[in-house]
Amino acid sequence: MLVVILIGLPAALVPGRSSDGTQVIVLIAIFAALFTLVEYSASSPSLVEFRDAPPFNRVRFCALFATVLSLSIIFRGYVAPSTLTEFFQMSGAQIGRMIDFPYSPVRLMVSIMPPSATPQYVETMRDAAGFSYLLSLLSIIWFMILLRLQQWPPRGGSFNVWINLPTFDPTSGGDVVKRLRRDGWINIILGFLLPFLVPAMVKFSGYLGAPIRLDDPHTMIWTVTAWAFLPAGILMRGIALTRVARMIHQQRQKASKKAAADRLLPA
Repeated sequence: MLVVILIGLPAALVPGRSSDGTQVIVLIAIFAALFTLVEYSASSPSLVEFRDAPPFNRVRFCALFATVLSLSIIFRGYVAPSTLTEFFQMSGAQIGRMIDFPYSPVRLMVSIMPPSATPQYVETMRDAAGFSYLLSLLSIIWFMILLRLQQWPPRGGSFNVWINLPTFDPTSGGDVVKRLRRDGWINIILGFLLPFLVPAMVKFSGYLGAPIRLDDPHTMIWTVTAWAFLPAGILMRGIALTRVARMIHQQRQKASKKAAADRLLPA
């Protein structure tokens, strides 16, 4: 139900979708809900990571939901203004001005707007990008605080690598700890760089003849959300992988010390 509500939020709050577009959104929402249901009810998931290791997926979903909801309220204010939409618009404008400095991710996102865009629509992109980027940073900070408070992954509990990392094969390649650390740092670096790389990729796609139309509010909502959420999610994944690697390393050390105390190690 939460997945269905998430996908339907922009269409419900921001008018302007045709009947055909609404039907497509409903189909996507149903498909996403069925996929989530199957992944969380199956004994072994195929794609969803950290299924049984909260709060990883909870924090990511809450960050995504907050971003989509906030941007939908901002854009609703242009067609149906209210006190709530005015508050979000003013907050987005203040945050956008603070983060919009040379070579910042927000400035790069503003630069992908077409030359024909009106100044008001350029400011709308800046406000939306600034608000969503701030939410992504806050979600990362909140995620790190929860990991510290809950000592995730739990040292005394069980962590099934096969269930929580279905796309990771521990039997292939070299040492598991080294591979997890390597993948974790790659994800952290990629999550840091993506907010700078995505605007360049969007602009380059326009030169190739496949531009992304940002004159539609719904397209802008999902584009800005993906730009802010995907790097944050990848960075969180990198942090989680490094902590799992540390947990496995600590368990190995504990088992080695126990074996040494029981004189089970080879001389």
